[in-house]
Amino acid sequence: MASIASRGRLSRRALFAAPAFLAAGAACAQSSEITFKKSSLVVVTGGREIKFDVELALNDAERSRGLMYRDKMGAYDGMLFDFYQDAPVSFWMKNTLIPLDMLFIAGDGTIKHIHSNATPLSTESIPSQFPVRAVLEINGGTAKLLGIKPGDKVRHPIFGNA
Repeated sequence: MASIASRGRLSRRALFAAPAFLAAGAACAQSSEITFKKSSLVVVTGGREIKFDVELALNDAERSRGLMYRDKMGAYDGMLFDFYQDAPVSFWMKNTLIPLDMLFIAGDGTIKHIHSNATPLSTESIPSQFPVRAVLEINGGTAKLLGIKPGDKVRHPIFGNA
């Protein structure tokens, strides 16, 4: 009888642990399932061309994941979110561990708005303020450091100007 009772307790423990185990497994699977395509783009500012190597977020799953769970990013790295048409968009920093500058870019490649140093882990909404086609996320403080400002141009194939 003792062994049957042990099996019963073990079964209950396994039953209660299963949802947590499955959730953890799903999170790991989701993380490993998304492989971002890579590309380069150029920001033209003050007569200079600044090259960034970017990952592309091209669909809902990629845009939802974004730069979440990363603890660092290279100085000239970033992520370009393509929405395929100009529209108002909004971002948040949930599960994002590093501060980011968000460059909101119109369909012709013009930077319309910059939100500097978005606060890590915040669920506060960060709106585009204008209809935009894309958003470029780079390390927080980089736009100011490099003199990138609204009105500058981003060259990349999605804007038809590269």
